Amino acid sequence: MIKIYTDGACSGNPGRGGWAAIIIDGEKVEKISGASENTTNNRMELIAVISALKYVQNENIELFTDSKYTKDGIEKWIYNWKKNGWKTANKQSVKNIDLWQDLDQLNQKKMFIGIGLKVTQIMSIIIWLINWLGQRFNFIFYC
Repeated sequence: MIKIYTDGACSGNPGRGGWAAIIIDGEKVEKISGASENTTNNRMELIAVISALKYVQNENIELFTDSKYTKDGIEKWIYNWKKNGWKTANKQSVKNIDLWQDLDQLNQKKMFIGIGLKVTQIMSIIIWLINWLGQRFNFIFYC
């Protein structure tokens, strides 16, 4: 199983931001990252996950994120957003709709699903980390 650790951050919100993902396939460890000049923290969190999932060809994925926004969005909110024409419960347009639609397409292709949902034969799960303390690869994001 491939393990992916993702994180995104922003200096100012909006402001200059960056994202990174660490992809571990057995003994092979790869790092991908990027940045944007005028963005938000939530966009960087989503772009980290999307970029990692696009990078990895395998469907057997374990994804780690510290973003409650990303976790709740893919596990809880996205179904109603789609049902309501990409509107929130308050009838507002979903923020970051471009990224959510991209992640939704990846979810369909990779069967990338969240904990608490029915796990399919091709197992891809998202694990929300309350914090990164004690995680082997945390230091890379903050160095």
